[in-house]
Amino acid sequence: MNWLPFDIDADRLQTGVLAFLPRLLAALLVLLAFWAVLRITQPAIRAALQRAQFVDGLIHLLVDGLFRGAVIIIGIAMAMSQLGINITALLAGVGVAGIALGFAAQETVANMIAGFLIFWDRPFKIGDYITTETEYGEVKEITLRTTRIRTLDNTYVVIPNRQIIGDTLVNHSMYGETRVVVKIGIAYKERIAEARAVLLESIKGVEGAMTDPAPDVVSRSLGDSSVNLEVRVWVDDPSIERPVGARLVEACKVALDAAGIEIPFPHQQLFVEDINDRVWEKAARYLRPREIE
Repeated sequence: MNWLPFDIDADRLQTGVLAFLPRLLAALLVLLAFWAVLRITQPAIRAALQRAQFVDGLIHLLVDGLFRGAVIIIGIAMAMSQLGINITALLAGVGVAGIALGFAAQETVANMIAGFLIFWDRPFKIGDYITTETEYGEVKEITLRTTRIRTLDNTYVVIPNRQIIGDTLVNHSMYGETRVVVKIGIAYKERIAEARAVLLESIKGVEGAMTDPAPDVVSRSLGDSSVNLEVRVWVDDPSIERPVGARLVEACKVALDAAGIEIPFPHQQLFVEDINDRVWEKAARYLRPREIE
């Protein structure tokens, strides 16, 4: 009894299924082959990149992202071709959609390219302390689109990678030890040698300041109101650079006050030379009529 709402030719159905099975089997074999290629080549490529000293983030991006995605897409396209599906129109549509998406997401694409350059050039790594044009802090995460840092205020700042690549960046952790410089001005009447001795003595009580390399105090310039000195100490951990700088400023100020050495504020002196009598006579000539009135 035929319970279907339409007639089915069993012979034609059987013929169609038998004709389709080889294509299906071929498509499955193609997918299996690409899966095997992926399983074999991924570890080999990852090992080669590690030997070339690529950073882990870039290896993950290239092997588990770009390479894996490309193999999967090509495998699916070839499997669809084995099934008799015309993928030419599909690829053309994907290309047009990709162009439109590229124009719509120019900012994101630019950040992704900058992120790739960061992984490639390695100007910093996770855990480094960096200064950009606007932020200072510890690098906590690097993604393909953004770099994320934790500031000294314990805030989480997300910076687009394009901004980091385009602006000046300072890496405080690249070479380990970091020098902290504090500028101090003393009055012209003070003796530089005496001020240097007082400042060097005050540094001994600053927590975090290294004794080797030894701290030093140098004369940097002769300013408008003061002789400008630089107090320079070294720290072995960039994470304490700012706190040590703050403690150093306070210690120098207290030590100079205790020694009676003046730290002048900006000021100007006006010197009036002797005025010739003829100038007074001419001035009196203009003032006399007003006095009569």
